Amino acid sequence: MNIIPPANGHIGAEITSVDTRSLDAAAVQTIKDLVYKYKLVVLREQDLPNKEYIEFARLLGMPQIYFQPNYHHPDHPEIFVSSNVLENGKKIGVAGTGRYWHTDYQFFPEPLPLTMVYPKRLPEVNRETYYIDMQKVYEEMPDDLRPYVEQTQAVHEAKWRYKVQACDIDKAIIDILEEFGKLTPPTTHPTVITHPVTKARSLYISEGFTTSIVGLSYEENKQVLDSLFSYIRQERNIHTHKWMNGDILLWDNRML
Repeated sequence: MNIIPPANGHIGAEITSVDTRSLDAAAVQTIKDLVYKYKLVVLREQDLPNKEYIEFARLLGMPQIYFQPNYHHPDHPEIFVSSNVLENGKKIGVAGTGRYWHTDYQFFPEPLPLTMVYPKRLPEVNRETYYIDMQKVYEEMPDDLRPYVEQTQAVHEAKWRYKVQACDIDKAIIDILEEFGKLTPPTTHPTVITHPVTKARSLYISEGFTTSIVGLSYEENKQVLDSLFSYIRQERNIHTHKWMNGDILLWDNRML
């Protein structure tokens, strides 16, 4: 296993010369430690069929089956499929997922600790995914924004990102949102969280799912969240991962 750390102060380590099909316990722990240290790890030059990919995931933790079946791989429900490519003339998974700033499963009471992505087919252009280190964002936060995040709670909702399915035909939009809202009711998390492993403190909000900060009026929330999101998404905060064939990307879902 060859480890290439990121430049000083940046996120994202690379691992080369590793076979994810034959890892011992020490190697698995090394990969986890690198994720906690650098927040994001890319394993280069991997070639895994779906079954072996799931087996690798099980070495790192318990793969979670996404709560909406239309995202599932038809043979492996543990795999969440983001694709616009038809297979045998049929739509598999959901196209255009995650095209907004978000943290996975942030709208559930127990969000996911890790996320892993393994592209099997890359586009000819825009072969990139973007990340923001929310620990760094929190540490560098200006004083005028801190009172809104310290010792406060933020509300997160999924329904505004619902993707319409074939079964929704002839339903009113308000009924679709109400139905999905019952499945995913609003949940609340601390606006600043403490990582259970590293003990680092990190801002825990996103434009995709965070709808309010508890205790503020509608008008205050609009102003404060606009200011927070504008600060967060500054170009200097964005890390760009440029995909290569064979990449497996693993990241700390609490911190990015």
